[in-house]
Amino acid sequence: MSKRQLNHLLLVLLLSAFLPAGCAHKPATPEHAASTDSPLHPNRQITTAKPEQTTSAPGIEEDSGDDFSDDELDLFDDEFEEDKVQVADPLAFWNRAMFHFNDKFYFWVLKPVARGYRAAVPSPVRIGVRNFFTNLTTPIRLVNCILQWKWRAANAEFARFLLNSTVGVLGFGNPAKKYPKLNPSEEDLGQTLGVYGIGNGFYVVWPFLGPSTLRDSVGLVGDLFLNPVCYVEPTEAAVGITAYETVNETSFQIGDYESLKKAAINPYEALRDAYIQHRESKVKK
Repeated sequence: MSKRQLNHLLLVLLLSAFLPAGCAHKPATPEHAASTDSPLHPNRQITTAKPEQTTSAPGIEEDSGDDFSDDELDLFDDEFEEDKVQVADPLAFWNRAMFHFNDKFYFWVLKPVARGYRAAVPSPVRIGVRNFFTNLTTPIRLVNCILQWKWRAANAEFARFLLNSTVGVLGFGNPAKKYPKLNPSEEDLGQTLGVYGIGNGFYVVWPFLGPSTLRDSVGLVGDLFLNPVCYVEPTEAAVGITAYETVNETSFQIGDYESLKKAAINPYEALRDAYIQHRESKVKK
């Protein structure tokens, strides 16, 4: 690979801010539907229904069935902690600095631009753009499905690409969404490496890109070679396309990060833990 091509890929990588790891785009969803696959998913709330009050007959003592001893509760807590994936954070000083940098970049640059873009561009147009980029990055998902021996998912990805590229007019439409079998979960090289038994390594936060791990960082670079945008010439055009895609995608997600940050006691640790658990769940699928 020439030095020019390498610089080209690096520039596109740096401008892929706040996109899903590995440049693998999720199938398009309605604008107001929260993305359950995103590590920034603060809108998911757990509520508990208030038990219905009943009056027992005199002289009969009711067994609530949910009285546990302290030892049993401690056992449940231990099992929960064992299921929670822990990843080393030896670069905490760097990571915290990059977390604050990305935080300022989001509030000072990306969010204002995305908010103005959302106000100026109608929702159907923005959804069409999202559909187009989702369709364009099919090679990333298709190749990783094959690498994971997920033949049905690979066939579904290929069929979705053909349907959306033809009936959907170059992918701006998404007729495949009507067929659940043509909408498998997205795959990327980071997940593929995890399926092969390669561990996360350590946690790292990149400027503009946000949270990652050593494994996912390697996967992200590998997926760039499957992203058609990376081969657009000149380099400035590819950077502009990636920046536009980032703004368009962010216009659907305004408020998600804010809610997470507001709810978390320690936003840095909350984002780190959410990212790690999210990626672990993706590998296990």
